[in-house]
Amino acid sequence: VQLQASGGGLVQAGGSLRLSCAASGSILNPNTMRWYRQAPGKERELVAGISRGGVTNYAESVKGRFTISRDTAKNTVYLQMNSLKPEDTGVYYCNAGFPRGVEYWGQGTLVTVSS
Repeated sequence: VQLQASGGGLVQAGGSLRLSCAASGSILNPNTMRWYRQAPGKERELVAGISRGGVTNYAESVKGRFTISRDTAKNTVYLQMNSLKPEDTGVYYCNAGFPRGVEYWGQGTLVTVSS
């Protein structure tokens, strides 16, 4: 499985970005798809996740600002990020989860929010 993330960039505080992550390969339709981020000098943290059935979960720090969605037919997950803050800066990684703990990671896309 390959995960291709895109959509990162430089944005001013208060702005918006939409990240995309497309899955391809011989094993498709993951059970869960998630977005993580890693800020400079910090550990990677979970930002948002969505199950195959559409159940979502978010980190407290992004609730009400970020929305995760999924196009199962396209094997793509999106992260709409609004009201961005400088502390949202980091490399965002998508993750696909399969049964028995199998996971795949994308290459990451950099989001930089300037104050």
